[in-house]
Amino acid sequence: MGADVHDTGADGATADGEPTGVDHVFLALERELAVFLRRARASSGEMAREVHPDLEPAAYGLLVRLADAGAQRATDLAGYFGVGKATMSRQLHALEQLGLITRAPDPADGRAVLVRLTDEGRARFSHVRTARRARYARRLASWDRGEVSELARLLHRLNAEQEGEEA
Repeated sequence: MGADVHDTGADGATADGEPTGVDHVFLALERELAVFLRRARASSGEMAREVHPDLEPAAYGLLVRLADAGAQRATDLAGYFGVGKATMSRQLHALEQLGLITRAPDPADGRAVLVRLTDEGRARFSHVRTARRARYARRLASWDRGEVSELARLLHRLNAEQEGEEA
C-alpha cells in the first residue's frame, strides 16, 4: 500500500481513526505545526521570563516588534497584533511598569504618542534574543545551511500568504 492509502473499517474511518478522504500530507502538516506552535508558545513564556520574571508571555512579541520596527503608535501595534486597544493598553502599561518601554510624543504629530524600548528593555531583550539564536544554531547544527535557508524561505512564504488572507 502507498503512504497515503489506508484500510477503512465499517465506520468509514481508517485504522488510525481518521475519516476516509483525508489528505494525509495536510494531516501531517497540521500535526507538525501543532507541535511546533505548542513548543513556540512554551518557549515564548520562557523567553519572557528571561527578559523579566514578571513579563507576560504575550508581551514578549511586543518587544520583538519594537526591537525590529522601532518606535510605534499603540494603535499601530494593536492593529499589527490583531488585538483591541484596551488589550494593547494593558500590555503596554505592564511593560512600562517593568521599565522595558517608554512613551514619548510623536515628533511628526504632537497629538500622538510613540512607544519605544528603553535602553534597559533593549539590553534585556537583545540578551535573550542572542541566546535564542544560539539555541537555534545548536539544534540545527546537523542541518545543511541550505536546508535552514529553505526552511526560513518556506516559513516566510507561509506567513506572507497568511498575512495576505487576513488583509
